[in-house]
Amino acid sequence: MTKNLDNQGLKSIIGNYDIFYIDLWGVVHNGITLHKNAIEALKEITKINKEYVLLTNAPRPNKIVKAFLEKMGMNEEIREKVYSSGEASLSYLKKNYLKKKFYHIGPPRDFDLFVEFKKNKGEDIFESIYLLCTGLFENHDEDLDYYKELFKDHTSKKMICTNPDLIVDRGSKRELCAGSVALVFEKMGGEVIYFGKPFPAVYNESIDNKGKKALSIGDNLNTDIKGANLLNYDSLIISNGVHKKEIKKEGIEIVSKKYGVITNYIQTELKW
Repeated sequence: MTKNLDNQGLKSIIGNYDIFYIDLWGVVHNGITLHKNAIEALKEITKINKEYVLLTNAPRPNKIVKAFLEKMGMNEEIREKVYSSGEASLSYLKKNYLKKKFYHIGPPRDFDLFVEFKKNKGEDIFESIYLLCTGLFENHDEDLDYYKELFKDHTSKKMICTNPDLIVDRGSKRELCAGSVALVFEKMGGEVIYFGKPFPAVYNESIDNKGKKALSIGDNLNTDIKGANLLNYDSLIISNGVHKKEIKKEGIEIVSKKYGVITNYIQTELKW
């Protein structure tokens, strides 16, 4: 049974855990503004010296995510806790694909991920050794059929996906993410190497979690909650996020079963 924390707040369970994995987009901000109550909760967690990491599936290096949060008004002490799927994928690319030609699938704003090896970016997919997916092209950001046509002769290549999220809500607008493109590639028989939640590596890389009891907080059942389940961590779903309509209509117990996950706690928004 999922326990509702709307009345008692996060403070009612804070003592049960040593470490917290807290999602950014959908929990701490909506892509445009910070959520006031979530920021207050982070300040309280910081004040009592609890360990936490702002674990995000953003397809950009940590420093770029931190700069984005600074522009939103997040203070330095909190934003220093960021660890991104982009950072994890960048480490892997440097070790394994640094000198290999790639084709980038995603918007120009994601170029900062591969600035150190930008000379290897090819303009023609046929020249590439691997595919680097950070999102959708700006002029094909709603049409997944476009990618089926793009990939039809290239499923023998590996795809590196820097953001496993399928969707995200930017303010009131729902947008497709890199995970949706990677799923198209997989369904066509291609192999995808994912970086980010729900895959365990990103949790282990982001902070020292050995022997510590953890709580994962997020708004996405496919990534935040599934990742917690895979690592046997407890989880807190923020219901006012990507599953808002489903949870409101069917309730968290039914929706959790539909996604094949277990959720320990639920809050409408992250609140101390």
